[in-house]
Amino acid sequence: MVRAVFLDRDGVLNKNFVRDGVPYPPQSLSEFEVLPNVPEALQQLKDAGFLLVVVTNQPDVARGTQAISVIHEMHKALRREVNIDEIYMCIHDGDSCECRKPKPGMLLSAAKIHGIDLKNSFMVGDRWKDIVAGSAADCKTVLVGSLDEGKMPTAPDAVFTDLFASINWILGQPAYL
Repeated sequence: MVRAVFLDRDGVLNKNFVRDGVPYPPQSLSEFEVLPNVPEALQQLKDAGFLLVVVTNQPDVARGTQAISVIHEMHKALRREVNIDEIYMCIHDGDSCECRKPKPGMLLSAAKIHGIDLKNSFMVGDRWKDIVAGSAADCKTVLVGSLDEGKMPTAPDAVFTDLFASINWILGQPAYL
């Protein structure tokens, strides 16, 4: 089976914007900026044999404040800059769908399609919802950034300042058969 690293998008791979203490995704392609060291970090994971899967909530589409076409352009830009295998996106708002994190639907779908061994995979995110989704899918979890203002209902397996800082830890974790 395949080992994967699931990656949240905003705040992990690309810059997000904080307004009134709340992080927001970029609103236009011109605002979309891959964070420093992300291409190198992802290449190290690819070289180690991991499948790289982006799992991102984009509820602004359902809210009518973001066009899906703009998000697709951002994903094209992301693919030009970094070596990723798949992008799964939830465009719903609210808690009723199974794909929206903190539910593990995107991870479970990717695992089924790609034959991913979830117990030997990782979820890297910057919010509590990412950690809960990864834990619910039985992945090891990595929080990048702060502890999300103490809202962490499930403790991450590791905490690092950014994706690049987490690479040695991820690569050093043993695979279990």
